[in-house]
Amino acid sequence: QVQLVESGGGLVQPGGSLRLSCTASGGFPLNDFGMGWFRQAPGKEREGVSCINMRSGHTVYQPSVKGRFTLSSVNSKTVSLQMSGLKPEDTGVYFCVLGNCWERLWRADFGSWGRGTQVTVSS
Repeated sequence: QVQLVESGGGLVQPGGSLRLSCTASGGFPLNDFGMGWFRQAPGKEREGVSCINMRSGHTVYQPSVKGRFTLSSVNSKTVSLQMSGLKPEDTGVYFCVLGNCWERLWRADFGSWGRGTQVTVSS
């Protein structure tokens, strides 16, 4: 069973930056897997933010964060999401995920989820 541990998050002013990290441990049934992040704002559906194929390094971004967020692999089991130019609409709980990183960022493609870390963008 895969465990995902997130770190980072917090309160930041609009235009500021934050970095989220996630480390996976446990069994990896997939030979070619991806890691990434989803987020959920209050009263809204959970949505995909970004993911990365850990073997190829190919990354996928939701259009609203492209150019502002950068997802990278730190090592074979750790990813880092650098968030810049943060906006109030980026506020939410961010969940680390592990599964299949395809172009569509669908919840169903990711079978393992972290507990989430809060990101609040406010002045």
